[in-house]
Amino acid sequence: MLAFPSSRMLARRGIGGIISWFIRIVIYDICITGISDILGVSRMVALFIFLGILGVIAFVGYMMRNKYATEAGDDF
Repeated sequence: MLAFPSSRMLARRGIGGIISWFIRIVIYDICITGISDILGVSRMVALFIFLGILGVIAFVGYMMRNKYATEAGDDF
């Protein structure tokens, strides 16, 4: 009857959710390893570069959404 939120989420998403989570981890690891090899930096520095790139992409998306949406604040 009483279930933990994580077990409810696991029951809802199932094995597909776990597989998609591992696929994302592998893709992120490939990106970080690639940045590390190309630039010749440690994996920690490559991780921060990767997070910086994701942050820039998110910020540009946010700015574009505010520029092109008439009422962007009403979505939430």
